[in-house]
This record gives sequence, structure tokens and C-alpha cells, in this order.
Amino acid sequence: MLLEYLKENYKINEPIFLSDINLPVTDTNLRQMFKTLCDRGEIMRYDTGIYYLQGVSRLKGGVSLSANEVAKYKYISRNGRIMGYYSGYTFANQIGITLQVPFTIEIVSNHASAKCRRVNVRSQKIMLRKPRTEVTKENCRILQLLDLLKDLEQYADEDINQAAERINTYVKELSLSRSEIDKYIGFYPDRIFKYIYETRLYNVFA
Repeated sequence: MLLEYLKENYKINEPIFLSDINLPVTDTNLRQMFKTLCDRGEIMRYDTGIYYLQGVSRLKGGVSLSANEVAKYKYISRNGRIMGYYSGYTFANQIGITLQVPFTIEIVSNHASAKCRRVNVRSQKIMLRKPRTEVTKENCRILQLLDLLKDLEQYADEDINQAAERINTYVKELSLSRSEIDKYIGFYPDRIFKYIYETRLYNVFA
């Protein structure tokens, strides 16, 4: 029963969180069912409460999950739910504001238990922060942008004008509106208005 359920609901090498499984069995029985499948080699255990269906590989031991993928599923999004986003140098690198590839991934997540703390997913180091307000599918891109603008000079390799071009392109692609920004900007320090002015963002909001 469990193996069929997993194959129907999860892709190969997609993290499976025990806490997400919705079957009419007790938690104790569910854990035992997972252990049985692991013992048979039908699924693989990544970490406590995290499993996956292993892909076929010519390499001995098969294909394992990447720590980055597990971190994304654990703290940012899974099963259609958005609960976080990449921030800091990680996000700045993703949109080309900096060429620095951070050794530590920075993530803001509803699942953060402290304002700021370091956690590890296997060998991957993560700086995990609590959001200023709950992250949802509707506001995650807005909060991510505002977090970047809050400390823009810290992240930008180039001068503000060059960084502004990249940010403006990003905002246009998302079609963010001024009313959406205004809804959340009050959660941030006043210096954010300086960067919005310098990057001329109000001219590109939808």
C-alpha cells in the first residue's frame, strides 16, 4: 500500500517527508512501513523523517538526493505550498547582482525556529532566518525583493545604477505592482525607500 502511494505521488529522487504522508494508519505503523521498505531497498532513507525513491544509475549505490534539493523542499516549497525563499547573497547571485557564489545558502522560511540560526542539511550550510511576516505564495517574491533592497549596497558587485538595471528587469518579468509593494514595505526599515528611489523602481512597477 505505501509503496504504491509513494510511486503515485512522488517522482524519482524527490524528497519524501514522513510528516506529509496522509494514510489511514497510526504514526507508529507508518514509521514501521517506511522501515520495512528501506530494509527491502525499495526506498532510501536520506535523514530522519526524509526518504526518496532512488533513480537508476550505473554508479555503485545509485543516485542520491542533493542537499540543496532537500533544503529547498524542507524550507522553501513542497506539495504546492510556499513557505520561504532564497535571500541575501544567494538571491543576489541568482539575479546577477553579484558574481559571488556563497558557500552558505541563505533562506528565509516560516519553518525557522529563531530569528537567525545556522543549520546543516548534510554537508550544506544554511543561514536560516524568520520572515518579517508570514511567507505565502502571493507575497514570497515581494518579500524576497524587499529583503534584497534593504541591504542592496552590501550585495551589489557593480554600482547602484548597474544593479538597478538588473533589478528593474527582474521586477518587469514578475509584473509586480506598486500596491503590492506598499502592502509590505512597512515591515522594513526606512532606508529601503532610499534604494527604491535610487533604483527608480516605482517607474517600473505594473
